[in-house]
Amino acid sequence: MTGRHDLPEADAFTRTYWDAAAEGRLLIRRCRACGRAHHYPREFCPRCWSEDVAWETASGRATLYTWSVVHRNDLPPFADRTPYVAAVVDLAEGPRMMTELVGVGGPAAEGPAADLSAGADLEVTFRDGIPVFRPAAGGAGGRTPPGA
Repeated sequence: MTGRHDLPEADAFTRTYWDAAAEGRLLIRRCRACGRAHHYPREFCPRCWSEDVAWETASGRATLYTWSVVHRNDLPPFADRTPYVAAVVDLAEGPRMMTELVGVGGPAAEGPAADLSAGADLEVTFRDGIPVFRPAAGGAGGRTPPGA
């Protein structure tokens, strides 16, 4: 295979999202009927089914929900990136998003993601117009436990 499997195919609806990402902005959709935010972009609210939804610029803040270190992926260009960290993050606005974590490498003996923990503070960055996340600047890690 010679095609790229990591580049999105924008259509008339998602063009707004990808254009914003190319400018370094992460967009989400918010329902004007129930007030809930959602991601991936859809033309209707996945909770109340209203079509009264609008684009909104997200803060770019997130917390790590879960992750996996990918050691083998034969599709171009992923083979050149292994190992990499595939992750699911909770955006500050509420939606959960699949992404890649960058800037989490450690010493070779520990490998990528050695210092990660669920709830770690993250911030969005962009690689080739695609949102990815990295540890937040100055962030020491996860959420404060309830009652602490």
